Amino acid sequence: QVQLVESGGGLVQPGGSLRLSCAASGFIFNNYGMGWLRQAPGKGRELVARVGSNGGITNYDVSVKGRFTISRDNAKNTVYLQMNSLKPEDTAVYYCAKLLGDTPYSPADLNSWGQGTQVTVSS
Repeated sequence: QVQLVESGGGLVQPGGSLRLSCAASGFIFNNYGMGWLRQAPGKGRELVARVGSNGGITNYDVSVKGRFTISRDNAKNTVYLQMNSLKPEDTAVYYCAKLLGDTPYSPADLNSWGQGTQVTVSS
């Protein structure tokens, strides 16, 4: 059974930084790409960052490119999202998700979501 546990969210001022973590279990972690999604109030979930199974290839939504960095540690079964230069529009619940394949271009597995971690960017 896939389990994903996110942590690291909080309240930060515009321009600040946060680092999210996601601990994964229940599947062979280094066989799958991983992603971070977010859902803002009143909006649907959007996939903002993805990483391939070996961490070598990443993909970002244009809204976060250059500010967010996704990475993974396969020895720890953990995926990270470093978020810099945060903006109020980054406010959302952030979820990690297992992808269906090993590349970052694979779709997210809609049956595997963590509980999410709240990120609020406000002065």
